[in-house]
Amino acid sequence: MMDMILSLLSSLMLIICVLVGVAFLTLLERKVLGYIQIRKGPNKVGFVGLPQPFADAIKLFTKEQTYPMLSNYFLYYFSPIISLFLSLLVWMIFPYLTFLYSFNFGLLFFLCCTSMGVYTVMVAGWSSNSNYALLGGLRAVAQTISYEVSLALILFSFIFLIDSYYLGMFNYYQNNMWFIFITFPLGLAWFASCLAETNRTPFDFAEGESELVSGFNVEYSSGGFALIFLAEYASILFMSMLFCVIFLGCDVNSFMFFIKMTFLAFMFIWVRGTLPRFRYDKLMYLAWKSFLPLSLNYLFFFIGLKILFISILI
Repeated sequence: MMDMILSLLSSLMLIICVLVGVAFLTLLERKVLGYIQIRKGPNKVGFVGLPQPFADAIKLFTKEQTYPMLSNYFLYYFSPIISLFLSLLVWMIFPYLTFLYSFNFGLLFFLCCTSMGVYTVMVAGWSSNSNYALLGGLRAVAQTISYEVSLALILFSFIFLIDSYYLGMFNYYQNNMWFIFITFPLGLAWFASCLAETNRTPFDFAEGESELVSGFNVEYSSGGFALIFLAEYASILFMSMLFCVIFLGCDVNSFMFFIKMTFLAFMFIWVRGTLPRFRYDKLMYLAWKSFLPLSLNYLFFFIGLKILFISILI
């Protein structure tokens, strides 16, 4: 019983910390984009604009909730909630050394949660009953499914390398050298796939303002929009954490780990401030003609290494 209560309290603490992290990530993004565009960003609310995210949250959640008359109301209403739930649920695989939940199949759980995330975007676009939202949803689904293939293959390469689905094993194998040094091309492919998975610039076709108004979330306002926004930023933080675990040494108990994680989140913002949007056919070409062969070759290479290692041991 005490274990159960401890697990619940730890999960609650984790969720609160993630949500606070998401709040300040939005502030960081607005500040960094401001300085990239040679302006200040939010600096009026409180001390240098620090309480700005909380002011925005209060404003968004107290506004009137509107919905289109022709929308499929229940699906329209629940898809942002499920989206945020999935984004927070996937944090359960965070490799606590205290074993919050003993996740021996953490990487499989991550793949399941990210593939479920596709449905929330699709349902949000379809249930709004708007052509723009539907087009944005379809684009996002095609893009996410395409890049999930390369993400899964890159993950399988590392599963063969460390011989486990548990994220904590990355700590054990990266004591002497980070994986980024021996698998640098995979690191770049993983980062680009993460950008595509979280619908971020230069792959933000689901929200292409120039042709789709605001994409799949065009009919959402106030609370619904805020939940979609929170889900996206929770995913960005999670992908940054996963990159640090897999490529940059999984020392989750050290302060440096969180510095690396913040830098990765900053990279997402930096890319947004620097690169223009990709063309859609080039996005698909990149997924199927560049990343898929790269990740497949690495996968076969790691399988070969594993077989060679086992045969030497025998």
